[in-house]
Amino acid sequence: MTLETVLLAVGPSDADRSDQLAEAVLEVAKPADATVVLAHVFTDTEYDEVLDRLEFDRQVDEIDPDAVAGRHSTIHDLQAILDEHGVDYDVRGGVGEHGPTIVDLASSAGADRVVVGGRRRSPTGKAVFGSTAQEVLLSAPCPVTFVRHE
Repeated sequence: MTLETVLLAVGPSDADRSDQLAEAVLEVAKPADATVVLAHVFTDTEYDEVLDRLEFDRQVDEIDPDAVAGRHSTIHDLQAILDEHGVDYDVRGGVGEHGPTIVDLASSAGADRVVVGGRRRSPTGKAVFGSTAQEVLLSAPCPVTFVRHE
């Protein structure tokens, strides 16, 4: 299978590990000369908070999740790394529950691989709080690379 599109899914908790996520996506995308889709997913509450923090005027501005994602610092950090390595990318934003929204973005982008980060959690923690990475691993339309937080 040829890799043409790799979706790197990030969220609000990934700011402290953009280097680690970039390294993982470069390992699969660069040798294949694949395009990376930098996808920042926000819950409805996170999205509202980001709109306020970035001072979008909801009365005047046409607010596009892709534009909001493109203004997020985690995406800026990843763009700089991909630029440095000459890897093509697009930026996409999504609003909704993290897991299903990542799966939807992967489908709509025609992703051949998804790269997603996560943290080690106890079985009880997964059962009580759910797991974005687990949802993506089980539901994505393509293979998934899981990057565990160090």
